[in-house]
Amino acid sequence: MADDGASSQTGGPSGRRVVTEVPGPRSRELETRRRRAVAPGVSSSFPAYIARASGAIVEDVDGNRFIDLGSGIAVTGVGHAAPQVVEAVRAQVARFTHTCFMVAPYEPYIAVCEELNGLAPGDHAKSSALFNSGAEAVENAVKVARCATSRPAVVVFDHAYHGRTNLTMAMTAKSMPYKSGFGPFAPEVYRVPFSYPFRDPPGMTGAEAARRAIEGIEVLIGATHVACVVVEPIQGEGGFVVPAVGFLPALAQWCRENEVLLVADEIQSGFGRTGDWFACEHEGVVPDLLATAKGIAAGMPLGAVTGRAEVLGAVHPGGLGGTYGGNPVACAAALAALQTMRQLDLPAAARHIGDVIGARFGALRAHHPAIGDVRGRGAMFAFELVHPGTREPDAAATRQIVAACHSAGVIVLACGTWGNVLRLLPPFVISDALLSEGLDVLEGAVADVLSGK
Repeated sequence: MADDGASSQTGGPSGRRVVTEVPGPRSRELETRRRRAVAPGVSSSFPAYIARASGAIVEDVDGNRFIDLGSGIAVTGVGHAAPQVVEAVRAQVARFTHTCFMVAPYEPYIAVCEELNGLAPGDHAKSSALFNSGAEAVENAVKVARCATSRPAVVVFDHAYHGRTNLTMAMTAKSMPYKSGFGPFAPEVYRVPFSYPFRDPPGMTGAEAARRAIEGIEVLIGATHVACVVVEPIQGEGGFVVPAVGFLPALAQWCRENEVLLVADEIQSGFGRTGDWFACEHEGVVPDLLATAKGIAAGMPLGAVTGRAEVLGAVHPGGLGGTYGGNPVACAAALAALQTMRQLDLPAAARHIGDVIGARFGALRAHHPAIGDVRGRGAMFAFELVHPGTREPDAAATRQIVAACHSAGVIVLACGTWGNVLRLLPPFVISDALLSEGLDVLEGAVADVLSGK
């Protein structure tokens, strides 16, 4: 098991190393404590408990070291314990940790908003507001859209995931585990088909898929009632679904023509993850509002809504905010993370990662008919498992592959409406050697599971 010093950014753990079964004895002890103390509704997909992490390596309490190909669900793109982020957080904690921006404001909040306004697509005047999470960002984007348009309806898509609050549960497609038993949900949320090339009718173009969705909007709701269309440019939890070329531009054009606000949910796909700063830039789409979180602050809780200044300006003073939104420590982390992304050109690193994973996944698919589709962009890649010769999802095989990777020292994630998509979200700072080693382990797990070993 190779040791890779390049993965260690702050003298922390480096190199994959499995010294006990996974989970080990200390992790099992913690699991016993957890069952007594933690509500069972909060679950974990990885069986071991983490003690420390650095770069693309996490180490558990038993001394096992894992190659992290999940980044805490696209959060630690700059790597675990990124040096500039660590130093910025330490310095800010020593100055002050909280005043509430709505009570006594501070400069880091402004600086983050300035950064976001400069990064967001489009050359129009922009402004931003900061929150705690992705769900809060999406919910506040909807609030802004409804206030600015004086319209009630919100359009979302099949397979979408937008969060766990009451409104964002209504916007999320998948029932179990996100919505089951938690209704009734917020009204005036309408769902239409997304572009899902692997499962759409053969040959359906992006423009045709957009027309299908638009017809649904016009028939179900009527354009004059729609405040916003909320779309993930690449769907995350729904299965890393990349819409066909032309889908997003056609949707954006319809929104412009009908004075409907386009909200891009870039919570998982943003901040260099797809090789562009934001996934919507791949086809030149400029949203009216952009919801972000996850990778913005390298693990500190921060979300944001950025968009057209006149749209955000429609909300009355006091209408947006929250006690912890734009916390100064989280803002310091975000500023340091963005600086790291620029200095290391991490969007370019994500493109390279995508080239490597795409080639390996393509070869893997050629050997295994159960891999029905390979898709993604940059450091956001996945394959979909089906029963060979069909499009019937194979969630059981997906779970087995994930578990085998975990036992062998590699963190991977599952997703998808049917739980049959294996996704990778490695830190952008991962070395070629570690990425290759992680993919070797994954390929071995796929071969073992799909051959019935």
